Amino acid sequence: SGDAKAEYFPEGGLQNPSMDEPTSASDCKAICVEKGVDQPLVTSAMPPRHFSFGQFGDWFQQSCLKVEVCFMNYHSETPIKMFWVNPQGVESPHGEIRYAERNTKCIDSFLGHRFVFKDGETDEVLLDETIKHTLMRGIGNSPDYTGLDRDFEGEIERTLTREWTRHERVERTCSPLGFKKGRLPDDVFASIGAFYYNNRDNRVREEWSGKGVFVNWWEVDVYFVQIPWKLKGHWQKRLLELVEDWVGVELEQTDMYGLRRYEESARLLTHVDRETTHAFSLIVNIDQGNLSEPWAVEVHDHADRLHEVTMQPGDIVYYESARCLHGRNKPLKGEGSYYVNLFTHYRPVGDPKWFKKPNPEGT
Repeated sequence: SGDAKAEYFPEGGLQNPSMDEPTSASDCKAICVEKGVDQPLVTSAMPPRHFSFGQFGDWFQQSCLKVEVCFMNYHSETPIKMFWVNPQGVESPHGEIRYAERNTKCIDSFLGHRFVFKDGETDEVLLDETIKHTLMRGIGNSPDYTGLDRDFEGEIERTLTREWTRHERVERTCSPLGFKKGRLPDDVFASIGAFYYNNRDNRVREEWSGKGVFVNWWEVDVYFVQIPWKLKGHWQKRLLELVEDWVGVELEQTDMYGLRRYEESARLLTHVDRETTHAFSLIVNIDQGNLSEPWAVEVHDHADRLHEVTMQPGDIVYYESARCLHGRNKPLKGEGSYYVNLFTHYRPVGDPKWFKKPNPEGT
């Protein structure tokens, strides 16, 4: 009642599509509030977490109690055994988890359910987990980086030269500058922020060994909190709408990556993204802390002029990522500093060769 009612249900009566009139104030209204939502966003929830009509028990089971949980094996090349434990303590086999991030296992579960994970050879209990929220959990320690004896300075110079050449291959543009700053809708930010808050201590090293030099992983560990598949789909749908409004053409999702956590002294080399899949992209800042100065994203516009764009949690930067060079060449500064981003990418529907087409006359 009172202020709480006004904040959670500003629309008043909830519209039931089976009725001609809005429901009355005495009818049931409900919202599931996730654990981990930042306090200023506590009244914002994604649409599936709002009860509007139908059987309350069904909605409560599917939208409040049901959660997606994911597990990664960083313990051993031998698959880990997974068991569901019923309320009487009886274990039932629930498959196995193979090694590395690419073999992450995601399932639907419910708050309060319990799982036990055992070594595939010795049956030693590695993890006993009771589900409290949407979960991404690694079992064991992610491996240290290898390949540290490379000529990184030479690779950086060659990579930077190649990226400047690549960005000139893209002819089609869709905005005056090539980038724009914006803000996440509150309910989307509440969902992404809650997922990161609840899983921030489950981060693992991002798998960079043997890969490129875009992130200075050989100097500073780069961490990663992978996103469960179904949750990713909810975010993708909402973010797609924002990017389509910006570019004015129908788009299709090609990738969503993150959550990546940079830490003190991290840098990101200037680069462009893949032409066939990354026409238009978003950088979303989810969290940051202990910075002694802003850590700007550096974006070159269509005239190759450099802009430095600062961000706060919940801010987004739209950018034409295959055309506009972007990076963070200044190191992240501040003792114990960290910076957490989500990246999502799009292209015109059914048009992987979009970048070879000239701009319409009069652009």
